Amino acid sequence: MAESLICTMSVPQRLQAGAPVELVFRLSNLTPQPLFVLSWHTPLEGLLNDIFHVTRDGTELPYTGEMMKRGPPAASAYVTLAPGSSAEAQVELSQAYDFKQPGKYRIEFRGPLKDVTTKRAEVPHPPGKPQPLEVECAAVETTIVSP
Repeated sequence: MAESLICTMSVPQRLQAGAPVELVFRLSNLTPQPLFVLSWHTPLEGLLNDIFHVTRDGTELPYTGEMMKRGPPAASAYVTLAPGSSAEAQVELSQAYDFKQPGKYRIEFRGPLKDVTTKRAEVPHPPGKPQPLEVECAAVETTIVSP
C-alpha cells in the first residue's frame, strides 16, 4: 500500500530570521479504493508531537512544542482519502523548533503513519492492533537569512 499513498511537503526556499516557517504537508491516495488514515502524529492534526526531524547546518534541533498523550483513537481521528484525492495541512514549524539562527534547515517527516486501512469497518482498529504504514516523504530544505 505504501507505493499507493504519496506524501509530499513544501516550505519556502528562503526566509528571514523571525519569519513564520510554514510547511505544507499532503497525503495523496493513488489507489482505486478509499483509505482511512489516523491523523495522529501527522500535520493533519496540527503540530502536537515531535513528528519532524529538523536540522540546522547538520545539527539536530530539539522539539519544544506540545506532546499529546491519548487513549485509543475514535473514528473521528481518521481522515478519509477517497480514490485519487488528497488531504493537506499547513503547520507553523517555528512554534515548536528554533528557526531564529541563520543557516540551512532540513526538515524530514518522522513517520510512520500510525494506522491505515482500506476498510471503514476497521476504523478505529482495536487497541494494540493498529496497522502502521511507512510512507516515503522527501525531506525539504529552507535557508534562513539575517533580516
